Amino acid sequence: MKKTTLFKACTLAAALATAGTSHAGSLTIASPQDPGSWDPIDTFLVNWASVATNIFDGLTYRGPNLELVPGLATNWEELDDGKRIRFTLREGVVFHNGEPFNAEAVKFTFDRLLGEEGARGPQRSNYTAISHVEVIDDHTVDFFLYQPDPVLLTKLAGYGAMIVPPNYIKEHGDDYFNTNPVGTGPFQVVDYTPRSDVKLEAFADHWGGAPKLDSVTYRFISEPSTAVAELQSGRVDIVLPPTIPIGMIKSINDHPNTEVVSVASPTVEALRFNTQTGITADERVRQAIIMAVDRQAIVDSILAGEGNVIASFQGSQSFGFDPALEPYPYDPQRAQELLTEAGVEPGTTLQIDVRGNDATFAEVAQVVAAYLQSVGLNASIQPYETNVLLNDIIPAGRTGAMFQQKWGGWTFDFDNTAYLMYHSGERWNPYDSDAKLDEMLDSQRSITDQEKRETLLQFVARYTKERALEIPLYSLNALYGVGSRVENFEPAPDSRIRLTDVDVTE
Repeated sequence: MKKTTLFKACTLAAALATAGTSHAGSLTIASPQDPGSWDPIDTFLVNWASVATNIFDGLTYRGPNLELVPGLATNWEELDDGKRIRFTLREGVVFHNGEPFNAEAVKFTFDRLLGEEGARGPQRSNYTAISHVEVIDDHTVDFFLYQPDPVLLTKLAGYGAMIVPPNYIKEHGDDYFNTNPVGTGPFQVVDYTPRSDVKLEAFADHWGGAPKLDSVTYRFISEPSTAVAELQSGRVDIVLPPTIPIGMIKSINDHPNTEVVSVASPTVEALRFNTQTGITADERVRQAIIMAVDRQAIVDSILAGEGNVIASFQGSQSFGFDPALEPYPYDPQRAQELLTEAGVEPGTTLQIDVRGNDATFAEVAQVVAAYLQSVGLNASIQPYETNVLLNDIIPAGRTGAMFQQKWGGWTFDFDNTAYLMYHSGERWNPYDSDAKLDEMLDSQRSITDQEKRETLLQFVARYTKERALEIPLYSLNALYGVGSRVENFEPAPDSRIRLTDVDVTE
């Protein structure tokens, strides 16, 4: 029987208050992916955040309970009708290299993010509401906005907004920083071997107190069966999502020293369409493909119930989720009628691109292909190394007719997904351009009335469903494999685990 462990959430302040100064040992974590760069502005990857949440701090922090609390800023005040935010900064904070954290570091971080360096990465579009940052004094900064951004404070808690050390980067350069990161977080990087591991040590001078652990090693293990074997052997203490295949849950729970921890997650899976060329340029074909696939059967059988069918590319925790929006029904007869109307010949081929190391989705893709075959479409599955698919194939518009898109939705706000997936010119939207959709996405970012903004985001969800821009498959629970010697571990819904209070029994 599946074990599901429920953890009571706590705020960062509570976690820091219980973090002692004595060290209890080391922890080893299996992560399925090496991000390749540790620079906050270079990445969108959840597996980056799983590590970097312990290396860097933002002005705000949002923990597993999803509450926004002070981080490097102790408080903030919205001024000028939301077009200016004044942050009071925490005093006495230092970076891992001894460099002081101050207002200049905040300004440098956002000048860099919004400048030429940030333009080469995927994060800048999340922060384009910011015009500039002005230093008031050493511990006060003003953010000037082109327009109010109702999600900005949450965005400041992660990814591109993590505060970086100006002098260190100026001295060593961006390329060096990619592999030798320095932040203000509770752990500091002491060694990074690409494609192998990254080693962290406790930062005794962290502003919230030293972690209980003295070291953490993240091993990059892309093969799920290997990660699970290492967990059961005791050589790994925690296996991060999305490594664990559904089929291995029972094996992990049956082992005397391991268990699966399941927590609701914002992560959603879809098969997105090439809307520009081929048969999937026709909206009727896209609708037919969606109706040809029994997604509830996939959730019940392959996911063992560890997920929910979705109608739009977001989960129920997302701001903008519309519980009244129904998914396209499973209707193979109607699917065949639409294919006939579109002039698609039986036996027509199409390609589905997937991440090669995702064992669970490999099963899903096979089942999708079988459903498509039942309505006369012959689907082939093309696996890619994850970084190749995400960095080379999708952004360049070189996918097949369909391609896997997993999205963490870490802000728990549909804006963070919808803008990046549907707005013209965005990295994750290599094929489609819709002026009406662009206008809606732009306008909701400037609306301060949250009820009105939610209504508009719900309309975006309905509109993208009608256009059938992807098969929204399911929201997926975050599954952690945890060894018995781990104590005080809180599973984060978005995989951004903070290890300050984690302990181990030796």
